[in-house]
Amino acid sequence: MSDRSKKLADRLNSFNEQVISFVASCTETDWRKIGAEEWPVGVTARHIGANHYSAVSAAKMILKGEKFPEMTMAQITENANRHAREHAECSKSEVLDILRDHGRKIVAFAGGLEDSELDKTGYLPALGSNITVEQFLETVVLQSANEHFQSIKTATGK
Repeated sequence: MSDRSKKLADRLNSFNEQVISFVASCTETDWRKIGAEEWPVGVTARHIGANHYSAVSAAKMILKGEKFPEMTMAQITENANRHAREHAECSKSEVLDILRDHGRKIVAFAGGLEDSELDKTGYLPALGSNITVEQFLETVVLQSANEHFQSIKTATGK
């Protein structure tokens, strides 16, 4: 484990622990409040764990030199909205299980990377540019998922 991968894994783990703690503290009323995404808090928390933490598979594509699907940001948003509709009735225990399981996986993945792997680049069509594995994980989880996390914290006033 490199120092960089350890620091990234620690940041991802810290973020996941904050989300888990928040979700565990949600009341039924909190769970149904609507955030900036226009999704209930519970659905947004599920989105973080199920969609953003699945960045592992995309990061592995970069490492293998595979191309990302040609998707626009609008298509990514539509997929997220479809996920929200499909999981509108998700339970707190389900979301906590997803956050714990997928969180462990992304932390272990990031922690096991060498510096050369963190620096490996791939072209991300939605951004229209190349991105390193490290930048990808930071962007998808520590930036974008954190924006969702801030939204649900605001929605609940916590």
